[in-house]
Amino acid sequence: MNREDFMFFNSWEGSTISDNSPPFILNLTPHALAIHLRDGEVLTIPSDGVARVATTREVVTEWNGLEVCETSFGDVEGLPSVVDGTVIVVSRLVLQARPDREDLLSPGELVRDTQGRVVGCNGLSR
Repeated sequence: MNREDFMFFNSWEGSTISDNSPPFILNLTPHALAIHLRDGEVLTIPSDGVARVATTREVVTEWNGLEVCETSFGDVEGLPSVVDGTVIVVSRLVLQARPDREDLLSPGELVRDTQGRVVGCNGLSR
C-alpha cells in the first residue's frame, strides 16, 4: 500500500464514503502516529483529538511520601459515533473498553530507535 491508499481527517466533521473508497483514518491518540508499512514507507497521521477512558485514583497507602493508588476505569470520553468507511485509531485501553466497536484500532507493535525511544509502530492492531 502507498500513502495514496489512505485518506486522513485533519478535523472531525463526520463523513460517509462508499465501500470502494480508501478508508479514512482518524487519529484520536494524543500524539502524531508514525505507522511503518511493509514496504518501508512511514505514514504520519496527526492527532485530531483524544479519546480516553475516564479514570479515578484513590490512595490506598503511602510509604515515606510515595503514594500507592488504586485506579478504577469508567466510560470512554471523546469517541465519536461510528462513521461508515472510517477507522479510528485509539489507545489500547480505549480499544479494550469498547469491544463492541469494530471501527477502532490501536497502534501496532512499537518501533524503537537505537536508544530505545519509541519512534513509531508497525501497522495497526485490534
